[in-house]
Amino acid sequence: MNYFVNLFSPDTHRAYLASDRSVSGFRESQMRAAQAVSAGDILVCYLTKLGRWFGLLEVIDGPFVGKEPIFLETDDPFTMRFHVRPLVVLDASESIPIRDPAVWSQLSFTKAHDPSTSTWTGQIRASLTSLAEDDGRFLADLLHRQADRPVEYPFDREAYEKLTVFRVRRTDRDVSVSVPEDDPDETLPAAETSGVRESHRMQALLADLGAQLGMDVWIPKSDRNAVLGETKFAHDRLIDRLPMNYDDTTLKTIENIDVLWLHGRSIARAFEVEQTTAVYSGILRMADLLALQPNMDIKLHLVAPSSRRGLVFDQLRRPVFSLLDRGPLAEICTFLSYDSLAEVASLPNLLHMRDSVLDAYLEEPQDTPVL
Repeated sequence: MNYFVNLFSPDTHRAYLASDRSVSGFRESQMRAAQAVSAGDILVCYLTKLGRWFGLLEVIDGPFVGKEPIFLETDDPFTMRFHVRPLVVLDASESIPIRDPAVWSQLSFTKAHDPSTSTWTGQIRASLTSLAEDDGRFLADLLHRQADRPVEYPFDREAYEKLTVFRVRRTDRDVSVSVPEDDPDETLPAAETSGVRESHRMQALLADLGAQLGMDVWIPKSDRNAVLGETKFAHDRLIDRLPMNYDDTTLKTIENIDVLWLHGRSIARAFEVEQTTAVYSGILRMADLLALQPNMDIKLHLVAPSSRRGLVFDQLRRPVFSLLDRGPLAEICTFLSYDSLAEVASLPNLLHMRDSVLDAYLEEPQDTPVL
């Protein structure tokens, strides 16, 4: 028996409580991860926004693809599914906060971290991430005891009820969007104000990683000197001219993207590194590229500190980005945290791997960000 994380937003948690609770759904992009899940395994349910554990679901069979809505009335995106048997399912008020000292001090992926930070969230970056056996057993025992003898963990119920995802209608379907509040603080973190900018270090790490994976690398000319001063492997794979013919507007947009990985004459992946609080510029550049070239088949990634995850997700789900011809930006562009980038860059034998190794570390915008 193995244990896997199952993320729920406030919306999907409410919908699951109102359902017959026999099915748990995921996005079809997670089909590869789902292949590791077998009958008898346990899905440990985590409620985002509140940051709480609330349930245990035993897998009966799956995965299978079902189109009938479970979590949303129409256009339910969670179509890759498992039949499950609910062992424990708790209301939000009885769900157990991950930052409760009795929980935080026991989990292998939290106990070494400061609870006020988000550096620990890699373990729950996406649904179907496997949990260490000791962590899974601890949470299962904790949730069973909570179900037998419930303890209430108060929270602002009125604020929680407002955590609803908005929907807008495209010509083909409805999609989830968010309307972020304005953030007037656009100051740079301390690491940006002196010495080598942290964003340049991340560009260098991406350049080195791409070079080791056999990719050619593009870095904008305005950043090149600063970034190359931090690289170890990318010099021989750096290209001076993009080997493609586009109109001047498209080419100028592509040339300004923070890091490109190329395979032959084709761009395989594009990365925008976002260090400032607002995180607008890179997202806008990605949106501009898709607006100019909707048929361009490039994997797009936003790279930012873990603490910016929620802000990045909210910006990706702005209504204006949901109406692009190719599809909503939130379904095309993924998030890669600085911590995850460092983790994949430290893997041994990168020279013998393909760029798909990165996929296990990417995060898709959930309906609400993980806390």
